[in-house]
Amino acid sequence: MCSEPSGNDGAEDEKPYGVYIVRCADGTLYTGIAVDVDRRIEQHNAGKGAKYTRSRRPVACVYREECADKGEALRRELAIKALSRSEKEELIRSAV
Repeated sequence: MCSEPSGNDGAEDEKPYGVYIVRCADGTLYTGIAVDVDRRIEQHNAGKGAKYTRSRRPVACVYREECADKGEALRRELAIKALSRSEKEELIRSAV
């Protein structure tokens, strides 16, 4: 899990990032990162997000967690993507 966001010294990689999972209209799961997760979900639903989600709209955010910086968020994203479908569903359930 990502730690709580730390202080920001203005560097690009020091901005707090969010890791998120969306459930697409076809039931598939997509994992990504963003500085502003709500805005990113809006982009996905407007067809301006990832290529994967463009044909699977609408999407709904089912999981999110905060990370201190971009590097930490990228590592967490990779760890989540490596999970099996059932492990991702358990992660989603445990966050509720």
